[in-house]
Amino acid sequence: GIFFLILVGIYGVLVLGLNIQWGYAGMFNIGVGAFFAVGAYASAIVTTPPSAEHLGGFNLPFWVGFAIAVAVAGAIAFLIGLITLKLRSDYLAIATIGIAEIISQILRNEGWLTNGVRGITRIPRPFRGWIPGQDTLLYLGLVLVILAVVYWAAERAYRSPWGRVLRAIREDEPATLAAGKDVLQFRLQAFVLGSMLMGLAGALYAHFVNFISPEAFQPEFATFIVWVMLIAGGSGNNRGALLG
Repeated sequence: GIFFLILVGIYGVLVLGLNIQWGYAGMFNIGVGAFFAVGAYASAIVTTPPSAEHLGGFNLPFWVGFAIAVAVAGAIAFLIGLITLKLRSDYLAIATIGIAEIISQILRNEGWLTNGVRGITRIPRPFRGWIPGQDTLLYLGLVLVILAVVYWAAERAYRSPWGRVLRAIREDEPATLAAGKDVLQFRLQAFVLGSMLMGLAGALYAHFVNFISPEAFQPEFATFIVWVMLIAGGSGNNRGALLG
């Protein structure tokens, strides 16, 4: 039960990230798995013990790993966003699929960075040994706290003037432009913010399963299922997204 709840919490963060992109701003991102993977690998590389098999092994605390995962996912999203966000939604979808595939190939083939298909092991679980035998329960607490904070922030953002502009862009982009709003700027902000949450979910996932390989981030596990959750729950609605 705890195992299942932790996974639900991690996917909850992932769905909220996608909801900011699609539900708020109408951006059709099919590269969810790429940002999920980037966050997982970034955190794994900085928190694992030294290893000859892949880059990193800096043995840093897990919260540093989380912060780096968010920063790296955000930076990559910013670069991708600059190139792709001028595209209409269907073209954006094709571009994000392509970029996700490029990132997947890098993870598979750049052994010095990620240990290739063999993956990264010995990713530390936070709180291990604090209370004997209860580290999974403590980790569930951490995941739920992060999910609650993300949900609260996403709700605040939705009701803020920023969220209203995003919804206006989703409903009628020309009218929003006519109202003097910098549509590209707002879309880029939403894209980066959503991707940062996906990176955070990836870091949570990596520290939960203690091992990651490119197989874990296949589109059917990391992209399509997240879309199903969002559509089932109701896009644009954070509570619905979590329910999904």
